[in-house]
Amino acid sequence: MAAGYAEILRTRYAGRLLAGTLVGRLPNATAAIAIVLFIRAEGGTYTLAGALAAVYGVTNAVGQPLLGRLVDLYGQPRIQLPSAVVSALGMGVFAFTGPDSLGLAYVAVGVAGLFTPPLEGGLRALWPSVLGKEEQVHTAYAMDAIAQEVMFTVGPLLITGCAALWSEQAALLVVNAIGLLGALSVVVSQPSRAWRSAPREAHWLGALRSPGLLALLGAFLFIGMALGSITVAGVSYADEHGGDAVYGWMMAALGLGALVGGSVYGARQWAGVPERRLTVLVALLALGYWPLTLTPGAVAMTALVAVAGVFLAPALACAFIIVDRHAPRGTVTEAFSWLVTTFTVGASLGTAAAGPVVEWGGTVWGFAVPGGAGVAALLVLLATARALVLPADSTVVAGSSENDRNGAVEPGFRAGHQA
Repeated sequence: MAAGYAEILRTRYAGRLLAGTLVGRLPNATAAIAIVLFIRAEGGTYTLAGALAAVYGVTNAVGQPLLGRLVDLYGQPRIQLPSAVVSALGMGVFAFTGPDSLGLAYVAVGVAGLFTPPLEGGLRALWPSVLGKEEQVHTAYAMDAIAQEVMFTVGPLLITGCAALWSEQAALLVVNAIGLLGALSVVVSQPSRAWRSAPREAHWLGALRSPGLLALLGAFLFIGMALGSITVAGVSYADEHGGDAVYGWMMAALGLGALVGGSVYGARQWAGVPERRLTVLVALLALGYWPLTLTPGAVAMTALVAVAGVFLAPALACAFIIVDRHAPRGTVTEAFSWLVTTFTVGASLGTAAAGPVVEWGGTVWGFAVPGGAGVAALLVLLATARALVLPADSTVVAGSSENDRNGAVEPGFRAGHQA
């Protein structure tokens, strides 16, 4: 298992790009908790903290696909670096003004979210040109999904550590400075500077004109809802079974399950088309959520949460392959950014939905939300199975002269009409 990942990391630039992307995404991964901690330290209310965090989340969801489209049009350094600088400056302004000037605080947080660079989509667009072999790209997608779990574990620890050692304001500034250095490390690398998207078909919908991509996004909206709702239901469970320590162990178990599942999934090559494989993975993911409604003791519940997380990273890794296969020519970064946005919006909707459900029906019904969302994701994939079938004349060739390996042209558009 380790040999396959080690081979990728030994490839020139691979380790640097992965590490730089993860570090560059730290401000995004920690924004919500950093904003809440800072506002509370400045004497603001939880309502204000939640509103500011929501503004960041909404503007980030809007900005990712828009910036992803610009990256496809103009290259990575010309878009990624300026947006990273503007985002860091926005959060810096927020750190120095705080809640004293509410209007400026909302604008600063909105700017920081809107201009967050689409490093995640950019990395996945780079893998084919860096690795060359299709099977290595698939393994890299799995490694990417695993690394995300590490980032979302380390990021909050970094924020809380900085806040404890210095201050919540310093935590905001330090994490965004580190993130800017990570983005800089990526965009000055040779693969990022050399990367160019394939010539694209001119269309205002961009990547969203792909029926297969739309089907995938519909499914992952519900998978995001499942993940977001678990965090709320987990708090309710922990309140009844031991408090914050139990909640911490449950969330750690969720990440550990994803790490184990992603590691095993990426260690081998799988037969068959990824679209069918994703349906199986999502079915197993949905099945893993329902035992949480049993709400046993803390130890057993932690084990169930770990099992529920096992198929998340494999489903994400498989989705990355499908995005690469279905993205219209020249829209690969935008397509990956849409997946990020959809998953983020779904998680927010899941968090919002689980709260009232827990208040109405208790913890058991709270854990029914991720189970129902998982089933809904499976039903979307089953209902759109025909849209996820690639046309017979669509081919994917690894290591081609173009970085966007999807040569399929959408029906109704002439290949000669390029943006």
